[in-house]
Amino acid sequence: MSLINKPAPTNLTLKNQDGEDVCLGDFVGKKPTIIFFYPKDETYGCTKEVCSFRDSHSVFSEAGAIVIGISSDSIESHKRFAEHQNLPYQLLSDPNGEAKKAFGVSDTFGILPGRVTYLINKEGVVEDIFNSQLDFKGHAKRAVEFIKSHA
Repeated sequence: MSLINKPAPTNLTLKNQDGEDVCLGDFVGKKPTIIFFYPKDETYGCTKEVCSFRDSHSVFSEAGAIVIGISSDSIESHKRFAEHQNLPYQLLSDPNGEAKKAFGVSDTFGILPGRVTYLINKEGVVEDIFNSQLDFKGHAKRAVEFIKSHA
């Protein structure tokens, strides 16, 4: 089931890399939001992906947009990864897959956690979904295009 043109899930609370509760409803529906799911901290493709979001962060922050990365990695793993890559946005831990399920993120070939980016307008509606396991930098590129088209 695609979330395109549907409200993004907001009734989820996950822990960020500092162990703090983050409720998606606190910003989804209030600000443009980019939520990207990625397979694993400190792996080649995921590092490329998170760093491309980091390198484009000024575009997002100037537009008042929120960027959130989500994977099943632990809070401690996220903390190390965020510090190591100097990430200016939050990483949320989804160890039980509740966010992954709510957004409909499926595994690639049934084994590799999905790499999917959701582009959500300030009304909280999912306008676009970018799903690519191999175009690591394409996720941030599509998000920048989305934000620029909404400025």
